[in-house]
Amino acid sequence: MIEIEGLKQYEIDIRGVNIHIAEAGEGPMVLFVHGFPESWYSWRHQIAAISAAGYRAVAMDVRGYGSSYAPKAINEYRLVCLAGDCVGVVQTLGEDTSLIVGHDWGSPIASAAASFRPDIFKGIALLSVPYTPRSDGRPSDFFRSLGGQEEFYIEYFQEPGRAEAEISQNPSKWLEGFYFTASGDAPALMDDEGSMGFVSPSGELKDRFKFPEEPLPWFTADDLDFYTKQFEKSGFTGPLNRYRCVDLDWDDLRMHHEAPLIQPSLFIGGEKDGPTILGAGSISRFPDTLPNLINSVILPNVGHWIQQEDPDSTNSLLLDFFQTFNLGQ
Repeated sequence: MIEIEGLKQYEIDIRGVNIHIAEAGEGPMVLFVHGFPESWYSWRHQIAAISAAGYRAVAMDVRGYGSSYAPKAINEYRLVCLAGDCVGVVQTLGEDTSLIVGHDWGSPIASAAASFRPDIFKGIALLSVPYTPRSDGRPSDFFRSLGGQEEFYIEYFQEPGRAEAEISQNPSKWLEGFYFTASGDAPALMDDEGSMGFVSPSGELKDRFKFPEEPLPWFTADDLDFYTKQFEKSGFTGPLNRYRCVDLDWDDLRMHHEAPLIQPSLFIGGEKDGPTILGAGSISRFPDTLPNLINSVILPNVGHWIQQEDPDSTNSLLLDFFQTFNLGQ
């Protein structure tokens, strides 16, 4: 595992919500928000580089993950709740403002936090999932339309207990297949194999997983072991409940319908990343939806795990973006 100088891990109480924190460094705060199925640990390379550059790098375990608050109710995983956790982290750690960086589900969480509290979040960097403001269509209808005779994975995740039953058969193996198949190192699926993001009738998501034939330079056995142990602690229901809130979010965000994000922003996608590819339409709308976009970059040969597959490029782009705020020490 990577050694991070000065790394501290602890838990904070945000008005009754317990959140696990990993942080290093001193200076202006940068809050990192992870996605599914991940952990604060997904930002290990960024914590090391960003803290060394003169920032207070803070990565949270999103509610439902690790030892953070893990309520049972689905509606407690709405974006308004998760964005509130981000606000609470900044305030509880004694800061007035922060930059915020999100990957995968962390991107919409960060976007919501920045939209709700622009006074706190002065700049936003989004990885993999481009900013997409609320539109007319209900999300579940859109995801259902993508599948045809199959189910898009977000639709597959909707029924409580269904995906959990699949994962519980062998959580470590499931995680390994999910991580590898979504990465830039996975071999392309043949036409008759279908897509990783879709489930055949009566099938399971893991039916189309691939597995590495040799060790990956960016993802070791120790890394997989870390993630596996985190999910042994938390389970998968909380993380999957985030997917089950997409229509609740749509209802909650009526006041932000088609609203742009006004802060300076950065987008980093992966050439082989499914959400980046699927989000091409949203990326094309950045002049309207991210009017203060500083940079938008698609990293070549990179899949979904952008900050882990190409940490050097990710760190360089983030630090260049942060320098536009003149906050570095």
